[in-house]
Amino acid sequence: MLRISGLNQYYGQSHTLWGIDIEVTPGECTCLMGRNGVGKTTLLGCIMGALKIESGEIIYRDQSLHRMAMEQRARNAIGYVPQGRQIFPLLTVEENLKIGLAARSDGLRRVPDFIYELFPVLKEMGQRRGGDLSGGQQQQLAIGRALVLDPKLLILDEPTEGIQPNVVAEIGEVIRKLNREIGLTVLLVEQKLPFVRKVADRFYILDRGRGVANGTISELGDALVKEYLTV
Repeated sequence: MLRISGLNQYYGQSHTLWGIDIEVTPGECTCLMGRNGVGKTTLLGCIMGALKIESGEIIYRDQSLHRMAMEQRARNAIGYVPQGRQIFPLLTVEENLKIGLAARSDGLRRVPDFIYELFPVLKEMGQRRGGDLSGGQQQQLAIGRALVLDPKLLILDEPTEGIQPNVVAEIGEVIRKLNREIGLTVLLVEQKLPFVRKVADRFYILDRGRGVANGTISELGDALVKEYLTV
C-alpha cells in the first residue's frame, strides 16, 4: 500500500530524517512511534506533500508521490488527520465534513451515512460551529472529515492527544472497526502504549530522525519501550 525507501529530509542545513524505510501493508494498522521531536510528524508531512524530501522514494499504490501535489494525494484516496485536528472553527460540523467531498472520485456531494453511524455526535451537532465542540468531538470531526473522501489509506497524527479517556476508547473502537471489519489501511502516530497495543498490527520506532526498530505489536517488548519510548 505505502512504501518509503531511503527517505532523507532537511530543514535548512539540519538533517532531520535519515534514510527512513517503512512499509505499510494493505489492510493493517501500522503505528509510528518515538519520543517527541524525533521526526514522526515531519515524516507524515513528507508523505502528504507538505514538506519536500531531499532523496528517497514514497510509493503509494504503485505510484510515486514525489512530484504529486497535496491535493492530488487526497484525490488518490489518502485521508489525513493532522496533529491538533485543524478543523474550521467558524464552519458548522456539516460544512467541515462536506469539505472532504471535493476529493471524492465518485462525485458524491452529501456526507455518507456511515460517518454519522461511526460518530453519532456529529449528526446531533451538525449545525453547530466546529469551534463550539469539545476537544474530543473536534477529533471525531477531523476523523470524519478525512473519511468523507473515501480513503484507501487513513493517516492519523496522535489522535488521542488531549482527549478525555471515554472518547479515546471510542476512537480506538472506530479505528479497529475501520481496519479489521472494512479493511481500511491505517498509518498512525501515537504514544499511548495501551492504545497502540489495542489497535495496531505493526510498529516502527524513530529516534533522532532514524528508524531504529520495527516489528509486530507482539514484539514491542519492555526493552524497546524503556530505551526509545519512556520519557
